[in-house]
Amino acid sequence: MQIEEFAVERWMDRYETTCRYNLAETCVESLTVRELLELAGKQATILDELLPMKLTYGAIEGSDRLRGLVASMYASQRGANVVITHGAIGGNALVYQTLIEPGDEVVTLVPIYQQHYSIPESLGATVTLLQLREANRFLPDLDELASLVTSRTKVIALSNPNNPTGALMDRPMQEAIARIADAVGAYVLADEVYRGTDQEGSGTTESMADLYRLGISSGSMSKAFSLAGLRLGWITGPTELMRRVGRHRDYNTISVGMLNDHFASIALDNRDKILARSRAIVRSNLQVLDQWLATEPSMSYVKPRSGTTAAVKYAEPVSSEAFCVRLVETKGVMFTPGSTLGMEGYVRIGYANTRTVLEQGLAELSQFLNHPALV
Repeated sequence: MQIEEFAVERWMDRYETTCRYNLAETCVESLTVRELLELAGKQATILDELLPMKLTYGAIEGSDRLRGLVASMYASQRGANVVITHGAIGGNALVYQTLIEPGDEVVTLVPIYQQHYSIPESLGATVTLLQLREANRFLPDLDELASLVTSRTKVIALSNPNNPTGALMDRPMQEAIARIADAVGAYVLADEVYRGTDQEGSGTTESMADLYRLGISSGSMSKAFSLAGLRLGWITGPTELMRRVGRHRDYNTISVGMLNDHFASIALDNRDKILARSRAIVRSNLQVLDQWLATEPSMSYVKPRSGTTAAVKYAEPVSSEAFCVRLVETKGVMFTPGSTLGMEGYVRIGYANTRTVLEQGLAELSQFLNHPALV
């Protein structure tokens, strides 16, 4: 099977361990084990839970406790609708492996995480890209979407909240997409790894899995829950499809680690505290980024409504990769080139790291922008 190089992951691997100010990071500032246990009030009892564990494969599909906790984050899902996966990236891949046959069609709203078009294309599907535009605040044109969907469309893929723009589809827009899909019997796969980080209200928008009979939602402990090191995610959707996904999962996962399962369960038992922390970080840090952008006439953006990243347009007449390479190599500030996300002329800025890293990184960027020879 031939597949395109995963551009954003190759870029991250190139600089993220050596940069001084990582503003390419997409996770809310990661929790330490100590911080997680303090939030959960388990500092004194965790060894009593872990030491008796026999390190077998554990529950193959994920523990009943974990699947139940994941299901409880949705309005109409149950444990039987949940498959635990190796990150959301593993869940998304399993959905495509299960659903896509050569000759199928997939409509993908871009920009988006690259696996949502490269994987179905590698499986023999015809992939049609619907470009989200700044003029529409990076929300889809529903008439354009309807014109691209055909009787051969198997999946409509989207991310909500969107990576990298932070655009957010509300319930009416999601329901409109569901109606377009339902007219041809297509699934909607919604990558919802940033769900829970909305800038307003409760912080959590409705999920596609709850809004559409063929809706599939993927999630993760990595972004809003600040626990990427667990490498644990999930998909939830129609029970019959989840059974078929499980057949493919047997070939590449068997089970997630017992310790990963246990710590993810602890986190989801305390999700209100963790998400409150995450929302406090993304909301205060976005104010920092917004105020900084107001002072920099050569850079602009559509202010994110959710998520941890912003797509920022720059004025310098260089490629986004050249801009980012020069920035990280002269100032130690790491962004993600828009070219790795199909958005040339933009850079992706992650604003959910520590406030100090964000403020110092932006200060270094100002110096960079004010010295044309550096750019």
